[in-house]
Amino acid sequence: MELTAQKTIEKELNSKVVTDPISAAHKELSKEKIREIIAKRAAKEFKEGDVVTLGIGLPTAVANYVPENMHVIFQSENGLLGVGKDQQKDNIDKRIINAGGGYVEAKYGACFYDSQMAFTMMRGGHIDATVLGALQVDEEGSLASWVIPGKMVPGMGGSMDLVVGAKKVIIAMEHTSKGQIKIVDKCTLPLTAYKEVDMIITERCVFKVSDCGLVLTEINPLFTIEDIRACTTAHFSVSDHLKFMDV
Repeated sequence: MELTAQKTIEKELNSKVVTDPISAAHKELSKEKIREIIAKRAAKEFKEGDVVTLGIGLPTAVANYVPENMHVIFQSENGLLGVGKDQQKDNIDKRIINAGGGYVEAKYGACFYDSQMAFTMMRGGHIDATVLGALQVDEEGSLASWVIPGKMVPGMGGSMDLVVGAKKVIIAMEHTSKGQIKIVDKCTLPLTAYKEVDMIITERCVFKVSDCGLVLTEINPLFTIEDIRACTTAHFSVSDHLKFMDV
């Protein structure tokens, strides 16, 4: 990236005065808004006809933001191909749930099967994209998502199979957790996968993982490039085509 171009972008973004990215700007975002920003942005990564698996927690909300006219097939690792939007509270069918236990719709043409078939799909390279949460992601695209040493944990679930088997791995998570930085230079928690992440989407920005490391491609208008550097210990470059996120 040419120095003059980078300075122009940084001047525009840094002109927005934010004294503390974690306390000041972030206070403007409710938990619901943070979830919406991340899920809505992740939904833009899918193409017509994609088969997509969503991880538990925040990633399950992504299904709610796919345009009605786009044909994307969501697969749930508990055995449902054709996951729809969240069920409305006044008309819930408790027999249909996603991997996180949330009540979801089954789209027309959906099918149900056992976990063996679900994992065969995931391990066999039949998933076009997966959206997962994370505890840490590093600048090489390695992922830690299943255990914090000393804490009780039920297990890694299907995440290890998904990140290796899916053609595209998208991490959708809050930028920090209780003040702890999650996008780091090197993961310190036990790895889920080594160098498998393709993209990181948070409420503050979007990174793409390249052969040369992380590239900042989008930024929330509430934050500046320096704010992102302050809450990210991973090294990253700034894209020539850096743009604002749609928030």
